[in-house]
Amino acid sequence: MAMAMAAVGGAALAAGRVTSELTKPVALLSSSSALAFLPAKLNARPCSSSFKSVGASRRRMFVCMSVSAAEATATSDAAFADYKASTAFLFPGQGAQAVGMGAEAHTVPAAAALYAKANEILGYDLLDVSINGPKEKLNSTVVSQPAIYVASLAAVEALRAQENGQAIIDSVDVTCGLSLGEYTALAFAGAFSFEDGLKLVKLRGEAMQAAADATPSAMVSVIGLDADKVAELCDAANAEVEEDERVQIANFLCPGNYAVSGGVKGVEAVEAKAKSFKARMTVRLAVAGAFHTRFMGPAVQQLEAALANTEIKTPRIPVISNVDAEPHSDPATIKRILAQQVTSPVQWETTLKTLLGKGLQSSYELGPGKVIAGILKRIDKKAPAVQNISV
Repeated sequence: MAMAMAAVGGAALAAGRVTSELTKPVALLSSSSALAFLPAKLNARPCSSSFKSVGASRRRMFVCMSVSAAEATATSDAAFADYKASTAFLFPGQGAQAVGMGAEAHTVPAAAALYAKANEILGYDLLDVSINGPKEKLNSTVVSQPAIYVASLAAVEALRAQENGQAIIDSVDVTCGLSLGEYTALAFAGAFSFEDGLKLVKLRGEAMQAAADATPSAMVSVIGLDADKVAELCDAANAEVEEDERVQIANFLCPGNYAVSGGVKGVEAVEAKAKSFKARMTVRLAVAGAFHTRFMGPAVQQLEAALANTEIKTPRIPVISNVDAEPHSDPATIKRILAQQVTSPVQWETTLKTLLGKGLQSSYELGPGKVIAGILKRIDKKAPAVQNISV
């Protein structure tokens, strides 16, 4: 989840450190040649072998993923196959939160109205927690996810209220979000209502927290290595721990910044071996558990049930999935992928590289922090500057 990036802060990213949902922490494959092994549409359910040998099995993990989604939706899920990417809205994930976010929401009536609706759904004053904290409460998974979702959509309303803001919104032809941010992107694209999206995000945070509480696990960002080296590091760590402690790359953020998730002992082994692999540093992430791995499996069933009862429509513009870095137009496929997302590696690096390859000319990061702007610059120093909009 975006957590890896936000946990250390946007400024740290520029210095070569992690900023993290995963949520506050990607692309599973860093080399362009490796992308040839990526199915066009994935029912991304990692197989168990992805924990046994991360380096050698990154390719195997994709091979053993089910492609039933592709088979079932070959005709109904292709509406965005040839999508354009001139102007993009990019939404942050967990870890981007900071006490004080939302402080300007009262100046934009439409943004203030979103917070009022959120209070009714959540049963507490989200804006008060966002502005005043305490930090520990805001950083908890069950609060930070709704807080970032609402703050990001409030930022859209803040932009809309600006001169030429509506014209900018109308020009957006693709959107995506880092882990949790995918829900925000789908809401912006009209796949579901603000209210339904917030209910899903609320449940998602609660289910992920419960999964983390059930089995001790952790995440660590590895700085200064490419994806292949991080995979080798995971293999070395996995050779020394029991199977249920093994680790894998969970967030492919950008070159030199990958988040590893797994059992606590496995993460400790990664930290102990990192310098021998020439890593610049490791940063243990302040997250509830091993997001985007099998450790989040208990959350899937709850999400599937909630998604089954949620009306999801075809988005009005492409929304790029974290699971396979592809846009999906079939509502049933979107529901399956959102449920799979919590156990699947985040393909953020591939997503941004694809947008740049499609000629991205302008992009906006809507929500707290500047994590995504930092990641994009690490991927391509010549990439157009990302404009940040927040409240």
